[in-house]
Amino acid sequence: MADRILVPYDGSPQATEALELAFENFPDAAVIALYVIEIPVGRWAQIVGPELQLPVTERMREYAADVLESASEIATEHGRSLETEIVTGEPDHRIVAQAEEKSADLIVIGSHSQAGVSRLLLGSVAEKVVRRSPVSVLVVR
Repeated sequence: MADRILVPYDGSPQATEALELAFENFPDAAVIALYVIEIPVGRWAQIVGPELQLPVTERMREYAADVLESASEIATEHGRSLETEIVTGEPDHRIVAQAEEKSADLIVIGSHSQAGVSRLLLGSVAEKVVRRSPVSVLVVR
């Protein structure tokens, strides 16, 4: 059984299903909802200063907090507590890194399939997480 579960959460129906599945199927596990503020690859060149400050606006942080507040409401509905985290960067890399940093032993992620694209079963982020993760990954469709 999983003791610590990381759930990437962006407020989408797939992410909501992943969060609810984590609560319902792992009643004794600590659950962490993670929101990744995506920094597009081309924007990395705009990082300045010795501390490498990422170009993230206060509005982006507020939006992320609002999304995670909805995750906290879902946790309350299930009678569970929820830890939340906001990070910046490329989503697949940050999800894997957070799983390691938080000592998660399972990632539960929603699949974002896109019609007309060759990857019909997994969204690109979910697929990359599955490939890179050092811990087990449960993909919710």
